[in-house]
Amino acid sequence: MKTLKDVKVGESAVVKKLHGEGPVKRRIMDMGITKGTVLLVRKVAPLGDPMELNVRNYELSVRKADAAMIEVE
Repeated sequence: MKTLKDVKVGESAVVKKLHGEGPVKRRIMDMGITKGTVLLVRKVAPLGDPMELNVRNYELSVRKADAAMIEVE
């Protein structure tokens, strides 16, 4: 299973499935990350957390723990 945290800087991925429960999953969906959404990894902080994404024409920072819950293809 490949997750968002495995995607390298400059690469794109398509959301396949969201893992997690309740409020955490809802928060990820509220940020615009839903099944079929294309995500572009723009940069990753020097210590690896957080990572900056382009999602639906806006920039979004996501923690590695949240990125691990987003399965991509």
